[in-house]
Amino acid sequence: MSIADNLKKYKSEVESDGVKLIAVSKTQPIESILEAYNAGQRIFGENHVQEMVDKEAQLPKDIEWHLIGHLQSNKVKYIAAFVKLIHGVDSLKLLQEINKQAAKNKRVIDCLLQVYIADEDTKFGLGFDEVIELLRAEELAELKNIRIVGLMGIATNTKNEKQITTEFNELKVFFEGVKVSFFRKDDAFKEISTGMSADYKIAIEKGSTMVRIGSSIFGKRVIKHFKNDISAN
Repeated sequence: MSIADNLKKYKSEVESDGVKLIAVSKTQPIESILEAYNAGQRIFGENHVQEMVDKEAQLPKDIEWHLIGHLQSNKVKYIAAFVKLIHGVDSLKLLQEINKQAAKNKRVIDCLLQVYIADEDTKFGLGFDEVIELLRAEELAELKNIRIVGLMGIATNTKNEKQITTEFNELKVFFEGVKVSFFRKDDAFKEISTGMSADYKIAIEKGSTMVRIGSSIFGKRVIKHFKNDISAN
């Protein structure tokens, strides 16, 4: 099936539930992204800063770019002018740098707090208690150029659907508690970013509002080295 056909399949399935489909375009060539764009896709997710910067310069300006990979503070300045949503925020320090660079660009940048829900040491994210500590920090109230709009989590890489379901459910319950405690009157705090190609159906059942699907849309990833690798994160 073509990229357009794959995209049509996922969009009809995902968006019928009111969930946003993020087409993960990391390592994919411009031509493939344009095929998805011409088929109606507007939200694309990238893992690496330099790759997203290069692609943003070459592609239509109505694309909504999401940074879904781990982000280092010293790379924020390269994407602050255009990034729509940063999924993997895992520290107050990073929020402060995003706020600084957003202010320079006279923007407010939306962010998701990445919560550690997997049973894997290789995953990034804040513990539940660390999220609460961050949200209670006096310094957070000083940041006027960022907006926390929800939470993000990545489940354990396992075929055990019961474990995945439990992890997504824990994040959903935690999200609801955070909403009541810190964002009761904030309509913008509404996003739960969970679910990829292998587990997006479970994620949607457990409250995900946006899923990240890549190879199932674009096919096998294309390995490419980007110049001036500012994005080695």
